[in-house]
Amino acid sequence: MGFEVYKFGGASVQNATGVKNLVEVLQKTEIEDLVIVISAMGKMTNALEEVVAGYFEATLKSDTLELVEAFHHNIALELFENPSAPVFKEIQSLLSELKGFLQRNKSPDYDFVYDQVVCYGELLSTTIVNAYLEQEGFRSTWHDIRDYLKTDTSYREGKVNWEVTMRNLSRKLPRKGIQLTQGFIASDANGFSTTLGREGSDYTAAIIAYCLNAERVTIWKDVPGVLSADPRYFEDAVLLNFISYQEAIELAFYGASVIHPKTLQPLQRKEIPLFVKSFLNPEDAGTQVSIGQLIEPQVPCYIRKTNQVLIALSSLDFSFMAEENIGDIFKLLGHHKMKVDLIQNSAISFSVCVDNKYKNLEALVAKLRADFKVTVHQDVSLYTLRHATDESLARLEKDKEVLLKQVMQNTVQLVTV
Repeated sequence: MGFEVYKFGGASVQNATGVKNLVEVLQKTEIEDLVIVISAMGKMTNALEEVVAGYFEATLKSDTLELVEAFHHNIALELFENPSAPVFKEIQSLLSELKGFLQRNKSPDYDFVYDQVVCYGELLSTTIVNAYLEQEGFRSTWHDIRDYLKTDTSYREGKVNWEVTMRNLSRKLPRKGIQLTQGFIASDANGFSTTLGREGSDYTAAIIAYCLNAERVTIWKDVPGVLSADPRYFEDAVLLNFISYQEAIELAFYGASVIHPKTLQPLQRKEIPLFVKSFLNPEDAGTQVSIGQLIEPQVPCYIRKTNQVLIALSSLDFSFMAEENIGDIFKLLGHHKMKVDLIQNSAISFSVCVDNKYKNLEALVAKLRADFKVTVHQDVSLYTLRHATDESLARLEKDKEVLLKQVMQNTVQLVTV
């Protein structure tokens, strides 16, 4: 086998048992030349987000950071036979860095501070995992991905500088042996930490694979692979054995959470196959994403996005919604960082379903009311049905109040209360 990239998410290393299981996966797969990309442990990114929020609201308490420290310290205590092992000092050193930043920071930029803080989740998790691999006899090398992966200064949504990143990775990251690094985080030209957007660890794995011409990428998750629906919300979800890059990109675009939307594009460009497999059953086949037929088996796929906002606009004087009106609307949506998930327009109306991720809805609506009649429906759900059949659509619509419905070839979308 050639050089491969493995990505382990937060669920796979959420506790000491998960870290031990990661070692079992490596033992069963027996890949010798490997880059391992690891996320923060469990819900640690959420915990560090609370640190950022408390910092800006002047409500940050010392015990908040002590909980972060205790979480990692307790996992390490379960993993390491020697309570004075170097890893404990390494954990302490990273947390001292974090505390030092919070004490000396002068920047009022929330997104900048966010990236400088949350990056410690990945740094801590990989420090612990790398030390455990070494204890278990693996010759692994820890790398700070921020030395390789470079972005612009779009904090929280860093745009990759591909030229510099490829040069760094191809020249400095070995392709032999086990190399262990972080997902989600990067740095800008000035050395400040950046992040690639939530769930960006998948994207990190794809970037490394693209730059180093990996043979394949495997994302290890707590599910058997890519399913036809989220089993928490839909009955009869089935494993998709195979999906094409095109189909996977469509599913990701519409909100399927198994694969990050940006992950697939670099892999497709070099036709590097992606596997989504269960870290609980590593010998199972999982799902393969590569060139070929769209989907196998051929079944409807359901995607549900909650906490969406439906904004319905019409002209104040019943005039047409012309191109210049729609152009102005999109400028406002972009300015207020609204992610657009669905658009529908007619001669005198325009409806858009958006994700109010950055909490700018109130400011956006105030601007829109200057030129349009505006109706807002908050906390709606957006359902997307791929490969729809009459039966699957009827089942989806049953007992729901549908505010908006859009039918396209192969895809139906509903906005419901």
